[in-house]
Amino acid sequence: MKEVANINDSRELELGRKEEEKMDQVIKGNIEGVTKKKGRKSKRVIEETVNFKEQNKFFIDVSKDHESRDLIINLLAQANNKTYGREIMLKDLLISVLPKITNKDIDKIQENSLDEMEKVERARDEYNKKNNSSLSLGEFLVMKLGINKEGRNV
Repeated sequence: MKEVANINDSRELELGRKEEEKMDQVIKGNIEGVTKKKGRKSKRVIEETVNFKEQNKFFIDVSKDHESRDLIINLLAQANNKTYGREIMLKDLLISVLPKITNKDIDKIQENSLDEMEKVERARDEYNKKNNSSLSLGEFLVMKLGINKEGRNV
């Protein structure tokens, strides 16, 4: 019986070594079809569209947001400070809180998702729609800042 176990162990070790070698080659870019792209990464990457209705698993990455991470950990610790019952998971907290989100909350979340340039572009689009004009972003900024063509304030 020990011989069978030793044979299985040696096969697993051999498979593990082969996988490690393959990963090393992938990292070094030595496998055919794997090439490193040169140059800077594009800021606007078109990502694959996901149909949320078909999605079954959701992941939350708070590794860079320490404030949110601490909030989650504290809430879970507080919820699990009990003597009976199963452990309360983040899923339990989210499912109990999500129905309480209002349209105002969603509007606030959408507003917070915009960066500065997107806010400027949105303001320009609203201005163009309201005034039936088609100002470019530069023309809109010049108008809003009150700068004339010579570079002096109006």
